[in-house]
Amino acid sequence: MPKAVKIAVIAISLIASLGLSFGAGCSLATNNQPAQGLDVVEQAWNFIFQDYVDQERLDADALSQAAIKGMVEALDDPYTSYLDAEAYQLSLSNLEGKFEGIGANIAIKDKQLMIIAPIADSPAAKAGIRAGDAILEINGKPTSEMSLAEAALNIRGPKGTTVRLLILHQGETKSEEIEIVRGEIELPSVRSEMKDDIAYINIAYFSQRTDEELSPVLQSIVQEAATGIILDLRSNPGGSLEVVVDVASHFLKEGIVVNVVDNQGKHTVMKVKPTEVVTDLPLVVLVNSYSASGSEVLAGALQDYARATIAGTKTYGKGSVNVLRQLKDGSALYITTARWLTPNGRLIEGKGIDPDCELELKGEDAIRWAIDYLQGNK
Repeated sequence: MPKAVKIAVIAISLIASLGLSFGAGCSLATNNQPAQGLDVVEQAWNFIFQDYVDQERLDADALSQAAIKGMVEALDDPYTSYLDAEAYQLSLSNLEGKFEGIGANIAIKDKQLMIIAPIADSPAAKAGIRAGDAILEINGKPTSEMSLAEAALNIRGPKGTTVRLLILHQGETKSEEIEIVRGEIELPSVRSEMKDDIAYINIAYFSQRTDEELSPVLQSIVQEAATGIILDLRSNPGGSLEVVVDVASHFLKEGIVVNVVDNQGKHTVMKVKPTEVVTDLPLVVLVNSYSASGSEVLAGALQDYARATIAGTKTYGKGSVNVLRQLKDGSALYITTARWLTPNGRLIEGKGIDPDCELELKGEDAIRWAIDYLQGNK
């Protein structure tokens, strides 16, 4: 699997990358595409250009884009999207921990565009955006007519510019329009502190620098005489699959981290890597319904090997690999190409990871529970 493949749900402010592996374009016919279907499309195309009454209205580029969008919509897959040439160019930067945008993560759940979580102290959080918010409109345009990628690209933009979101807060019946001024955000993916004799580690998302941020933290907790670790993956939307494997390798000595199954049924396993810092301290992993993608891969692997106690609520259930295929006209398809299985063969897509300990507790209360659990008070 190409190292560039990312597995984020999609971070508005991190979206620049969409997590992408690039192809050399798509031909119109392959062994997997029925020739009869393509013949019918070509026949319809020819009839339109031959017979349509207002010939001056015919725009080959517009019709071509509409045909591709129609095929994508028929797949009914929220993670497969069509990007026009402009959107494709906007999607080319990587998750490097510095970005311009509003600072929130989005996904589609039950066909509704929603906020997974705003980033702490981001423009989104300061404007009143909350986890679980439904996004009804972006700059006056209904999100029901947008793919996930289109929505994210409409929300992101240069610092100092504004975006208007029509929001329906979770549990409320009246929508609210919120105007947000985009900013530049630097986001360390790892945050840590000692809580009593327990090391608390929060991973916000899996960026290219997550492993280098995590390694010194794990080294330092030895000096702090930590007796256990809380790994907080709540509202973590994912990130680089390679980095997820790197992180898992600090907690597992050997074995498979994730099993990737492609559209031909081929299995590609990604295994624990040799690393200088490996800990066997007791481990609690906190998750919630917004823990998605790479965070589910990590939680599932640690659960399968009984390496950690997973606590919280069922995770999001985003278990697919997506790649970007550039088309000849400069546009692109962001397309689902594979599914993930945990080391024990459990499907993540649409299923999520069930916690070992279900918790209704949130915020610091859940952290306090995990401390008590590790200290043997539960």
